[in-house]
Amino acid sequence: MRLRSTPAEHTLSVRLPEGLAPEMVTVCAKKGARLAVVADLWHLENDSHYEWEVAFSPADVDMNSVRAVFAPDGQLIIHVRRKSIMDGLPPPKICTPY
Repeated sequence: MRLRSTPAEHTLSVRLPEGLAPEMVTVCAKKGARLAVVADLWHLENDSHYEWEVAFSPADVDMNSVRAVFAPDGQLIIHVRRKSIMDGLPPPKICTPY
């Protein structure tokens, strides 16, 4: 998953494997300005589960503004609006549980 930040928003993007449909992707906001993303190819047994957790600084983002777009080419793009231009805040941290 790649992160691009501008003064207005953070944009997360990842190309998901072929065959993965939008209903196989879950994006949810979690307590503490965290975002969880899970993608499962239900019909496959190997290389079928993808998971990320992104931790933002709570002072940096508006978690009510999270918007996910699933493009036809398999690209998942998640937009998170920033509250304001704030210097000195740490960048979001992207973790995978594996």
